Amino acid sequence: MLGIFEPLLQMHRCLRENLADLHRLVLRAVRVDPICRRLMTMPGIGPVTALTYRATIDDPKRFRRSRSVGAYLGLTPRRYQSGEVDRVGRITKVGDS
Repeated sequence: MLGIFEPLLQMHRCLRENLADLHRLVLRAVRVDPICRRLMTMPGIGPVTALTYRATIDDPKRFRRSRSVGAYLGLTPRRYQSGEVDRVGRITKVGDS
């Protein structure tokens, strides 16, 4: 049985080490970026989310309205309007999501 599990355990250790290295790189990148540090002051925003948002949005001035950022990320709700019916549905799958 040990012959079966030993390679899996070695791979698990290797993956954990690589993940730890990647996490250190993310933390290092976030520490030197003032925008990422400001984003992380919001509740629920950690290093990975801040860095991902920063890399995705890059220059916020390219969006005319803040609502456009949500649409770009695919976070706008789907709307169905017909006559007297106005229904807001799920988040769309449009954008960078």
